[in-house]
Amino acid sequence: MGEIVISSRGLGKRYVIGHQSRERYPALRNVIAQQGRRFLRSALDVIAGRPLVVGDVREEFWALQDVDVEISSGEAVGIIGRNGAGKTTLLKILSRITEPSTGRVVLKGRAASLLEVGTGFHPELSGRENIYLNGAILGMTRAEIRRRFDEIVDFAGVEQFLDTPVKRYSSGMYVRLAFAVAAHLEAEILLVDEVLAVGDAEFQRKCLGKMQDIAGGGRTVLFVSHNMAALTALCRRAILLQQGRLVMDGATATVVSAYLDQEPSRLEVSLSEHRGREKGTCSGALRNLLIDALGAPQPQTGEPLLVRVTVDTTRLPAHALEHPQLTLSFRDAFDRVIFTTVSAYQSEEPLGLERGEYDFECRIDRLPLTPGRYLIAVRLWTPGEMLDGVSPALSFEVLWPQRPPRMLSWSAGLGPVYVPASWRWCRRPAPDLTRGEGDHAG
Repeated sequence: MGEIVISSRGLGKRYVIGHQSRERYPALRNVIAQQGRRFLRSALDVIAGRPLVVGDVREEFWALQDVDVEISSGEAVGIIGRNGAGKTTLLKILSRITEPSTGRVVLKGRAASLLEVGTGFHPELSGRENIYLNGAILGMTRAEIRRRFDEIVDFAGVEQFLDTPVKRYSSGMYVRLAFAVAAHLEAEILLVDEVLAVGDAEFQRKCLGKMQDIAGGGRTVLFVSHNMAALTALCRRAILLQQGRLVMDGATATVVSAYLDQEPSRLEVSLSEHRGREKGTCSGALRNLLIDALGAPQPQTGEPLLVRVTVDTTRLPAHALEHPQLTLSFRDAFDRVIFTTVSAYQSEEPLGLERGEYDFECRIDRLPLTPGRYLIAVRLWTPGEMLDGVSPALSFEVLWPQRPPRMLSWSAGLGPVYVPASWRWCRRPAPDLTRGEGDHAG
């Protein structure tokens, strides 16, 4: 274990939130009195040096509370949690953008941060000029920037647009350039937020490789991400935040598993107003999704599974009633596709429907998934047109048929796919030791 470079004790961040009281038919005297109270409160806040809060009713909100953490040099630590758990607030405090309300933080060494797309960039300046500007903000000298300039440009891959104002850059190009500057700063600590999700797959792989090189070189990386696959590949240690509090700190696999277990694992869900509907597919024809383990308490490896999807065809255009098709996509906990079943290829004949509600059923005779947590996505389509889609629609867990204790201890290393196979064994005959090497038959 290296030297402790980040240490926090009792760290907390409090915000004051304002709420406006709304009356349907306010009286004029009430409006005048309300505006007077707001003006007086704002004046007192300015005199006291407090931030201005708009609203008639004030509420305290703790984005972070009592967070104690120690991180050593050379560690790559992932920070996970639901939206609003306090992940970005923690990084902003560590990067000295935000002052904590309680507690204290000790950082040993220079920190480089990438928290928001375009942080430290001036939209009217070119990419070349912003490299020098952003580098200076991060603490690099002009000589350092000049020495690393070619490496930064090559890593970002924006050489063609280097003299173009960055206001014309896409969000992905912003992130490429900003990460390239931060990654090439000779800082002891690198703080990276979810902004890498904006980049393409190739650039994300390049960024992960760069962060692995940084961590391998004895420097520290703090990585906030909802991409569990990327976080698991980079970090050996993870921190789980929940409602501003640190609830778990340990090995990445253990913490990620605990985080995923917070998600609901119901076997039936209404899709009528599901928030996970895919962009551009909001007909609302998908109504319900049911997973039935056919008598078992939960889906089991190698056992039958029935998936039923209810479709409301009154929400579909007339031409879609001729050949409507469903696709079920089974995915792992990191939202990577494992296998897909399509009604167009695995049904008896194309289906012509009338207006009404229909139940589409898909039976899997032997579920080809090893024990673990999985997601399922459903899509409704007709040739050449996507009609509706929900992804993910449901989270569920798969068990061994009889939960054998000897297998549970190492089942996590089996991979997600279960392949039915038959094994046999026979004993080989013992060698005849009475015959010499020179003996030959015949």
